[in-house]
Amino acid sequence: MSESIKHSSSEPWHKTLLPPDATLQQAIMSLDASALQIAMVVGPGNSLIGTLTDGDIRRGLLRGLDMQSPVASIVNREPLVVPPHLEREMVLQLMQANKVRQLPVVDGQRCVLGLHVWDELLVPVQRPNTMVIMAGGQGMRLRPYTERCPKPMLPVGGKPMLEHIIERARGEGFQRFILAVHYLGHMIEDYFGDGSRWQISIEYLREETPLGTAGALALLHSKPDVPLIVTNGDVLTDIHYGELLDFHNHHGAAATMAVRLHEWQHPFGVVRTSGVDIVGFEEKPVIKSHINAGVYALDPSVLDHMQKGEHCDMPTLFGKLQERGLRAVVYPMHEPWLDVGRIDDYAVANQKAES
Repeated sequence: MSESIKHSSSEPWHKTLLPPDATLQQAIMSLDASALQIAMVVGPGNSLIGTLTDGDIRRGLLRGLDMQSPVASIVNREPLVVPPHLEREMVLQLMQANKVRQLPVVDGQRCVLGLHVWDELLVPVQRPNTMVIMAGGQGMRLRPYTERCPKPMLPVGGKPMLEHIIERARGEGFQRFILAVHYLGHMIEDYFGDGSRWQISIEYLREETPLGTAGALALLHSKPDVPLIVTNGDVLTDIHYGELLDFHNHHGAAATMAVRLHEWQHPFGVVRTSGVDIVGFEEKPVIKSHINAGVYALDPSVLDHMQKGEHCDMPTLFGKLQERGLRAVVYPMHEPWLDVGRIDDYAVANQKAES
């Protein structure tokens, strides 16, 4: 489930409300008081009659209206409106498609519940959740590139892969990051430091020996109060980390794994048999399966099922949770995704960055 926007009685949009007998002068005062560039004309119970902007007022004055004229003569009685709890991304798409910067929120009886404002929606909601990035792998399949450089620090489009991941998450409101480092980890620490250059906080988990794609989580200094996002440091994707987190919370899961549909075409015709009898043919069938995308959301309680210093990969951890009766779910993702694990993958990543 994507993030929805909530409104409270203390929000500035209350200053935009006008009665139907308000004058143009009162409308101007409302526009100045709210600074939201819209006024909403409402009847009993805050039922929406229509909206108006400073442009509507100017056109009315040009038609011969004066400051004491009622707003009823210039109000737009069929404004675009949306229901409450509509996903943020959908609200932004509607506003962009209809070229509006304000969008009233109403219930089934057209009672005004809030107001979406374009500039405010573009500012990411700050999230208290920590993102843990597994950045300790040796990248053996990417030799010779990784002989003197840790895999997550390999440049793509002029900056390290790890920086792409951090900046994308930062753009979604994540401010606290923990990097699990091992192989040439000092290079990662020297580059990112405490994260202040990106106006974020970065801490480090230092693996004495490789602990797998999940094992470093047992090194966390304290158990967080809210779910974690965990990602491999070599996964470049346009996934919305916040939406993954919202999906995880909505389903009440202990662990959520982002998965991607992978299609593979068999190079040969397949013969289906029963014993020695032929029962069917498939000419080069396409096999579809969900693959692990290397991005996860984990409830803090998951850490209770891990041992400090023990090697553990994510699939093993998910299996352990299921054995203990805890819910593990998948988050199907459709966004661009690339696991930069081989030299060919690295070449593709740079080609995409240049295009």
